[in-house]
Amino acid sequence: MGHPAAAVWDSEVATALVKDCNGIDQIKLRNPHGASAKVSLYGGQVISWKNNQGEELLFTSSKVNVKDPKAIRGGIPICFPQFGNCGSHEQHGFARNKIWAVDEDPLSHSFKDSNRKSYVDLLLKPSEEDLKFWPHGFELRLRVCLGLDGNLTLISRVTNTKEKPFSFSFAFHTYLSVSDISEVRIEGLETVDYFDNLSERERFTEQGDAITFEAEVIIEVFERVYLRSPNCVAVIDHEKRRTFVIKKDGLPDVVVWNPWEKKSKVMADMGYDDYRKMVCVGGAVIEKPISLKPGEKWAGRLEINLANSSFCSEPLCF
Repeated sequence: MGHPAAAVWDSEVATALVKDCNGIDQIKLRNPHGASAKVSLYGGQVISWKNNQGEELLFTSSKVNVKDPKAIRGGIPICFPQFGNCGSHEQHGFARNKIWAVDEDPLSHSFKDSNRKSYVDLLLKPSEEDLKFWPHGFELRLRVCLGLDGNLTLISRVTNTKEKPFSFSFAFHTYLSVSDISEVRIEGLETVDYFDNLSERERFTEQGDAITFEAEVIIEVFERVYLRSPNCVAVIDHEKRRTFVIKKDGLPDVVVWNPWEKKSKVMADMGYDDYRKMVCVGGAVIEKPISLKPGEKWAGRLEINLANSSFCSEPLCF
């Protein structure tokens, strides 16, 4: 499984290895200013990210059953090799429901990160059972970094380790914690084309100067995939007067999702009013899946910064 020595720190940042109630390892990262992040080896999922004041920045459903090992509703699930229900796999692929390993040989030079970050490297390889349903050889690596300024960075790399080419989709399905969905404004996706329904792939163009969430407009669910989007998006929470600045590379699309009231009521792992306290905004590869020939690699990077403001100025985002 590995040892916390496989997670890296210096004199001012640190990591710790803990276990959840099911005995599954979790890596906790922290910086000297009080910010922290926690990564579960179940699914390689970031399940917590806190600022310097100890305030949780990622949403987790109030109905999560921690005694049942599975991908939790919240945090940052890794969706691979598919996003959504298409194909023969379980929804959002199998990676989020597998036990990952701490990567003992992470090839650090392939991940371009500045110094003085607390980080952990994880690795997922296919099991014999996986190969029955998806017969492709791969290595999926994930680095989770917590910076000195409290920013959170996730870097994934997929390698084709066998003789046959394959294609896949990918997403960092990021659940952000917000004061109330009615107070949220998303900037940076203006005039971008999107799929309004992933299964039917109805294509539209964003017309507003920002994305907002209004009860009279959203009847069942807000589910959009913004295509070939800018590499910086801002999620503004007016009530909390803060902005999540999301930067991405190698991830052309952006998923924006909220289950809204009607769908939330039929979701077993979603509390009655939980939809008001969350919004998913994350980088993805969905419209045009990645194709890898034998030996080829793909990498995607997502960085989330927090700004204590209720607006997003041009220098902050672009």
